[in-house]
Amino acid sequence: MNQNTIQKLLEKVQQGNCSVEQALQTLRHMPGQFVKDACIDHHRNLRTGIPEVIYGASKNSEQIITIARTFLQHQSLFLATRVDSEKAGLVKDALPEIIYHEQARMLSCNMQESNRTNVHGNIVILCAGTSDIPVAEEARITAEALGNPVSSYYDVGVAGLHRLFKQQDAISSASVIIVVAGMEGALPSVVSGMCTCPVVAVPTSVGYGTSFGGISALLGMLNSCAPSLAVVNIDNGFGAACHASSINRKVSAP
Repeated sequence: MNQNTIQKLLEKVQQGNCSVEQALQTLRHMPGQFVKDACIDHHRNLRTGIPEVIYGASKNSEQIITIARTFLQHQSLFLATRVDSEKAGLVKDALPEIIYHEQARMLSCNMQESNRTNVHGNIVILCAGTSDIPVAEEARITAEALGNPVSSYYDVGVAGLHRLFKQQDAISSASVIIVVAGMEGALPSVVSGMCTCPVVAVPTSVGYGTSFGGISALLGMLNSCAPSLAVVNIDNGFGAACHASSINRKVSAP
């Protein structure tokens, strides 16, 4: 449930199309609704502009199904991250309306509701290599679900800078850029030196032995000489998209 939903409900009450009792029935589970093994935070979107999103890696399919049903009953945006294909298949068997984004390892439903927000700025996602795409896709799905226009450009890493320079127009027109890179993590610094907008860097766990599961890329990004660069955790495309979306809403505000 978001601000638009609440506003429409109050307008119905004001116009006499909905009784106070009916409105109270709709709002009865706010701010929190307890279900088995979880408490759903229906107010989070109103408080923060970002709804509660389910971390699926350590949850079983039954837990995800129970939580998803609660979101669907409220016709709210449902997102779950880090869901493998086997678990996703069980969820979809129970709830066929849910979409599985295989590369991003995400489940979604009711994404169109969140896209009614008045966001005009564009988030650009740049991905260094093909192996980094799953993290970039997590960022893309999340950013789109939060109501942002998104443009994605993949395999534009520093090993072939001419590929990045071809996207100069997109980089220059972005309101915020998410840069996803593994190995030595150099791409965000280069991008940050090419634009005036904020850049959110996402180190990935892609790389050989001394990449230490993404720690080398993380440290490289944290030690960047680019002053307008912010860095999220390793493989955290979701967190990067939430941060970029918050920036984009401020950029788009009247």
